[in-house]
Amino acid sequence: MASQQDQPKITLHWLEVSRAHRILWLFEELGISYKVDGSLYPFCTPTLDRNLKTYKRLPTKWADPALKNVHPLGKSPVVTIEVPGQVEPLVLAESGAITEYLCDYFGKDTGLVPKRYKDGQEGKIGQETETWLRYRFFMHYAEGSIMPWNVFALILEGVESAPVPFFIKPIVNTIVGRVRSAAVTPQFETHYQFIDSQLKTSPNGGQYLCGPDLTPADILMSFPLEAGHKRSGQGDWFPSISAYLDRLHAREAYQRAVKKVEEIEGSFKTNL
Repeated sequence: MASQQDQPKITLHWLEVSRAHRILWLFEELGISYKVDGSLYPFCTPTLDRNLKTYKRLPTKWADPALKNVHPLGKSPVVTIEVPGQVEPLVLAESGAITEYLCDYFGKDTGLVPKRYKDGQEGKIGQETETWLRYRFFMHYAEGSIMPWNVFALILEGVESAPVPFFIKPIVNTIVGRVRSAAVTPQFETHYQFIDSQLKTSPNGGQYLCGPDLTPADILMSFPLEAGHKRSGQGDWFPSISAYLDRLHAREAYQRAVKKVEEIEGSFKTNL
């Protein structure tokens, strides 16, 4: 059996109130344990060293500049993997890429990643299961389609609340309101209608986006929907999506991840 010194050391660089919480939740779903200030959390594999390093946001809400020491973009999440015998650690950025990489190594026996092909159709184009096709789609949709509108909405909030002379404030608010009503709100409506339809047609009557079982795509979709519920004005109109978020938040692995954050930070917030 390989010793702990022969195994890689995995570190999640976690920024408060960020997409990084999805990766911490994924750690829990995959059974990847980690250390915080030397204390080992449950589900530990003794031969694998995993750590959680936390970062605070600046008063401006921007990320801690120290994250640029880990990855040039200074973003979170970032996962670093120190491999014995290699001088430089492997640095993984972008939530989707991190998720796929971790699932490739730790997700094979967890049931998180759906079966790709229909029985007897392995390797044939167009013979993928609906569950897998949805999984592949939502893995990219989360960051590529719906999340940018959350970012746009957040920017508009910043413009709206920025300190400006009182006689300019009405002009700023009018411009922001027009941009929001002309672009942001219609886009949120389109996306929420689409997600609502996907939940209602989930394969095999499932309660998740891809079917009866949770997939990494559901984990990635949690953050844009949490943020969207706050900013889109659509939350009350789509009870199916609200119920879906409640199911995600009720998962034991999600609750464990929240508890870890509360123990470290004293509190937990889903979004800015």
